[in-house]
Amino acid sequence: MMRIVAQVFLAGLAATSWAGDRVYTADQTSNTVSVIDPAANKLLGIIHLGEAVPVAMSPLYHGDLLVHGLGFSSALKTLAVVSIGSNSVTLIDTDTNVVKGRIYVGRSPHEAFFRPNDRELWVAVRGENYVSVVDPVRLREKRRIETANGPAMVMFRPDGKYAFVPSSFTPELDVIDTATYKVVARVAQISPFSPNLAVDQDEVWYTLKDSGKTEVISADPPFRTLAVLNTGPISNHVTLVTNSAGRFAYITVGGKDQVLVYRRDRGRAPTLAATVQTGDLPHGIWGSRDGARVYVGLENGDCVQAIDALTNRVIAAIPTGQLPQALVYVPAATTSDVGNANLKPLGAVAEALHLELTPPTGAISEAHASVSVNSLGPIDNIQVAATGLKPGETYRLVLSGGSQRQDLVVFRAGLGGTAIAQSFGPVKRAVQPSGNTSTMTLQVLLGESGADLVLQQQH
Repeated sequence: MMRIVAQVFLAGLAATSWAGDRVYTADQTSNTVSVIDPAANKLLGIIHLGEAVPVAMSPLYHGDLLVHGLGFSSALKTLAVVSIGSNSVTLIDTDTNVVKGRIYVGRSPHEAFFRPNDRELWVAVRGENYVSVVDPVRLREKRRIETANGPAMVMFRPDGKYAFVPSSFTPELDVIDTATYKVVARVAQISPFSPNLAVDQDEVWYTLKDSGKTEVISADPPFRTLAVLNTGPISNHVTLVTNSAGRFAYITVGGKDQVLVYRRDRGRAPTLAATVQTGDLPHGIWGSRDGARVYVGLENGDCVQAIDALTNRVIAAIPTGQLPQALVYVPAATTSDVGNANLKPLGAVAEALHLELTPPTGAISEAHASVSVNSLGPIDNIQVAATGLKPGETYRLVLSGGSQRQDLVVFRAGLGGTAIAQSFGPVKRAVQPSGNTSTMTLQVLLGESGADLVLQQQH
């Protein structure tokens, strides 16, 4: 997808409605945080938290690795950045964009969020089986709350009474009483892999990335299931939005390059209100504080798209770092122009190639894949996100040209027929179109031996 920087303002609304607010993305491959001004729908710059591969593979490396999750406290002017590969949570001052502290937690943390009282930061340690409760001032762990294996994220009911923690490895969502730090309910998930949730005083919405569903449960005991929605392949993140048009849930569906908009009328089942077509592999999503806009990060598009929540149309595209994952909208992140300080331009981070893989001519297949090839200096990171595959089957991503074939990665399709796989190598130059041709093309082959062609690169 071509990068297009647009500055479009909502008709009838003044830009000052978003003055001091910021949109942030966690950029997993470039190990950066992108900082966006929603008043102008403009990238202000990026915060470098770590080096790219292969430097990041050094035994002496000490920066953040695999920048992935985001949480925030507007009151503390603090952004919490979770890096999966370095087991770290980095705290950034949103007024100055300067790192003010770093906490190391357990294996492969995924997401973190502040309690409504801003006195604690709760970190979902997905590589283990607990939530780490951190003192954000003293920068140390206070306690651990044991959960089901693979806690993915933690979000609080607005009144702070309960915390909700879905799992990425176990079909269970845990409810924690924040006064006692005890799990008081265990709610069954339809499938094991939930990466994300959104919570208000009435409901909890959480996505199931493996099965392409989204569950809705009550935010009050006994936390009964209210709805199970078939949202589609690679159902990623969800955000809850309230504006003059009503109450809504916005869900990113990566396998269809869509954001689904569900109406949330009290006492009624959710109903699909709109479908917004986006760029490649929508992932993180968050609404503005007034509910007038929704921002969505494109994982395989290296940008953020702004959606007018009153018309459900994309109104702007803003470039970001490589493979943006979590996205948050932070109200009152900065109170002065100092909020633009200490940011760097994208530079070489912007050097990316975005490709589409489709079935060979004449094939009857629903398979499809988007590919992002990001420059990491001497080598590239390649990510393929595929849908319409055979669940449980093994596939190979290969570079093919004439009689030559170079295997890049072997992967297996999940229960929903989807897969996201990554590899490294000097790929970009090999597949970069030159005129109407390229030296080699990307293909997805079925089986251990790769006998059957399933997808091929489009030029």
